[in-house]
Amino acid sequence: MKSAHAEHDQLHAAKDAGPVELLGLDRPRLAAFFEALGEKRFRARQMMQWLHQRRVYDFEAMTDLSKALRAKLAKQAIVALPQIASESISADGTRKWVVRLADGHSVEMVYIPEPKRGTLCVSSQVGCPMGCRFCATGDGGFARNLSAAEIVGQLHLATEKLGDGAITNVVFMGMGEPLLNFDPVISASRVFTDDFGFVISKRRVTISTSGIVRAIKRLRGLTEVSLAVSLHAPNNELRNKIVPLNRKHPLEKLLPACHEYISDKPHRRITWEYVVLAGVNDADEHARELAARLRDIPSKINLIPFNPYPGARFSRPSMNRVNRFADLLLERNLTATIRDSRGDDIQGACGQLVGEVRDAQPSKLVAYQ
Repeated sequence: MKSAHAEHDQLHAAKDAGPVELLGLDRPRLAAFFEALGEKRFRARQMMQWLHQRRVYDFEAMTDLSKALRAKLAKQAIVALPQIASESISADGTRKWVVRLADGHSVEMVYIPEPKRGTLCVSSQVGCPMGCRFCATGDGGFARNLSAAEIVGQLHLATEKLGDGAITNVVFMGMGEPLLNFDPVISASRVFTDDFGFVISKRRVTISTSGIVRAIKRLRGLTEVSLAVSLHAPNNELRNKIVPLNRKHPLEKLLPACHEYISDKPHRRITWEYVVLAGVNDADEHARELAARLRDIPSKINLIPFNPYPGARFSRPSMNRVNRFADLLLERNLTATIRDSRGDDIQGACGQLVGEVRDAQPSKLVAYQ
């Protein structure tokens, strides 16, 4: 986390370069922005309430700010939302929106309604550079990171569509690898959980990663949100084939880093995402090996039957096979659930999001520093 002085200097530089986008600034960064304007830091709380709780984006309508401050903001700040380009509604109630960004790229976000919660799946990158073999997003190439404002803007757009209170959970499981866009993702997650922001419980915000070890270690000291890890295989040989990142961050490094992340968080667990691929990682021996790997880590395993997409290399296993895999984990005292394929009829299920990646580069492994 940057010091207050570093944030102040960074915002001064940004202000000198042009208007500062306020939507993605967490409270410390927003306070530093107001301080750079010669204002009191408490203005950050007021601005967050106007933006994220009242969803007012016109500075002139912010009536508890002085006219002089509103004039400063009109010159030195902007609030710009992305736009919804299209909406698809599944037979099961899942909604998928294509979100158009200012530069013409688009990403997708998905809302999954359930009886006791509503989950918004947001994107953190345009495309994805990780190249996981079972994911349509990676097949579409990679263009750039999203700004914090573009991430937060997705929650604004969805809230406008669904109404206050509809979204109880936010997961960074849309397009992209969140931990390769580290600072904007952290800023956005803080806006989501701030008492003057969206007031979502930290336990109900989940950052998902394919397993960038150094970033997971850095994450531990900065946030208390939940962590989900795309595992998909119980050993390095198999994981190397379907999750290329594993060659740089093998299980011997990944699993201890994940365990350490929750070591100071009582009653917390790592969620392991395991896409079940027919004839690839779904055998009884894989389940037994997975149980042995995770035996000493507080865990929840989400089994996700593969969701096909055009050009996919894999096929979906039978539900009998998925149920058998889950039973073997349960017999070994692990918590395992089978995720329903929500929104697959609108290509909105896990691994199916593609958006529109203009001038994309082929997906390839990106090394974390």
